[in-house]
Amino acid sequence: MAEIAPEAGFLRNGKLKTALLQHQSFSSSWLSERLFGLLFSGLVYPQIWEDPEVDMEAMELSAGHRIVCIGSGGCNMLAYLSRSPAAIDVVDLNPHHIALNKLKLAAFRALPSHPQLVRFLSQENERGNSTAFQHTIAPQLDPATRSYWQKRGLSGRRRIAVFNRNIYRTGLLGRFIAAGHILARLHGVKLSDLAQARSLREQRHFFDTQIAPLFDKPTIRWLTSRKSSLFGLGIPPQQYDELASLATDGSIAPVLRQRLEKLACHFPLRENPFAWQAFVRRYPQPHEGVLPAYLKQENYEAIRACADRVEVHHATFTELLTTKSAGTVDRYVLLDAQDWMNDQQLNELWSEITRTATPGARVIFRTAAEKSIIEGRISPALREQWNYLQPRSEELNLQDRSAIYGGFHIYERRA
Repeated sequence: MAEIAPEAGFLRNGKLKTALLQHQSFSSSWLSERLFGLLFSGLVYPQIWEDPEVDMEAMELSAGHRIVCIGSGGCNMLAYLSRSPAAIDVVDLNPHHIALNKLKLAAFRALPSHPQLVRFLSQENERGNSTAFQHTIAPQLDPATRSYWQKRGLSGRRRIAVFNRNIYRTGLLGRFIAAGHILARLHGVKLSDLAQARSLREQRHFFDTQIAPLFDKPTIRWLTSRKSSLFGLGIPPQQYDELASLATDGSIAPVLRQRLEKLACHFPLRENPFAWQAFVRRYPQPHEGVLPAYLKQENYEAIRACADRVEVHHATFTELLTTKSAGTVDRYVLLDAQDWMNDQQLNELWSEITRTATPGARVIFRTAAEKSIIEGRISPALREQWNYLQPRSEELNLQDRSAIYGGFHIYERRA
């Protein structure tokens, strides 16, 4: 699979342009798509924003399964390795995500202990991390990825130096969260104070008295009525339209309030690393809460042992599947990518999924709105070959700690 240089921007990334540009040139929708593409051409997700523990339950993931998944920040792929799959193919259109996935895999292979891994991948203000990279991790990387992390920016610092500080405060998502904190502070609310809550009741009180009123502020309602306001969450124009379909007054502020309420109130803070990143902008310390699945000590040895079973590709999901033989894939993880697709792209994707799926294979994905994106859009001939596990989907959607999606969906290949 051909690679693309991580320095290549949106204008040179043909795969990303094809995925994003759906409208005629110079229309308002085309301009929105192009602006999103320019933002998306850098690092977007330093971490994923889908709960891999829900994913593994939905897939009933076990040893020997062969998986194709979208890379994003790489945390999901690493978590899946804890179940000892036979192989994982990771695809992503963003070359910065490719470099990050390869770095995280190399860290598991190279760093000799779990504490050193956690120090490198999750703790802030660890100035020895770039040294650990240079002496231990870099030799595990291919030349292009090693060069990417060693490249110096305008500040004169190498890219890898971000791990000395806090990588989760970088990228499009990290900057969006920072902007949200600044906006809240301008309205007198310090979001990180949620970390002081010691119970779900206290979390609820903080949300109701401090966070919820923000969504009634004219400035915030004005901002959230514009598509570009959510580009920092990695939400493209097509996905914004899905969210807007749930709104009644032109602003999606009530929809965002509902999603943030789930994140802040539905799970104990100690058990939700997504809430820590959103409200505190870091992962918890051991006395404060749990780390994400891929960083838990009980998963370390299994992930490390399986790290060589992953291949990372700069490719679309459909493109990668065309290289697979029929009946050779057991599990598919689409994240929310289908929200970006037109009907032709959906049918091309599901044609390849159906061709490559083993009997009983499962596909999981998320949607901005509640309904499944493929119902009524893929051909009846394809749809009839899959069972929609709707009750189980709805059950697991309630358990998804990331909280930002409207729907979680599981489809199973009929035997």
